[in-house]
Amino acid sequence: QLQLVESGGGLVQPGDSLRLSCAASGFTLDYYAIAWFRQAPGKEREGVSAISRSGGRTNYADSVKGRFTISRDNAKNTVYLEMSSLKPEDTAVYYCAAAVAYGRDWLGLAQSNYGHWGQGTQVTVSS
Repeated sequence: QLQLVESGGGLVQPGDSLRLSCAASGFTLDYYAIAWFRQAPGKEREGVSAISRSGGRTNYADSVKGRFTISRDNAKNTVYLEMSSLKPEDTAVYYCAAAVAYGRDWLGLAQSNYGHWGQGTQVTVSS
């Protein structure tokens, strides 16, 4: 069974850091591009960041550029999202998703590209 499991969320104060993990089971992430999305209460789900199969290409939403870093460790079958200088507006449920990538540097930005999704992890930034 293909499964993605996010972890690392929690309650933090503004300015703090968190590292989210997305671990895959039942399949290898080597052939997948991975993206992080988030959904805040009352808002639509939005793309946060994405990384190609090779790890050589990444993309970030303007709202998180310079604060978030996406990376992957294919040996551990895990993708990470390092979040720093967190703001209250970063509060959301964060989801990771996987898309089959036929090219090592392919990077999909649309949610419709991603066929496998995790259950989400809550990140709350509040003082």
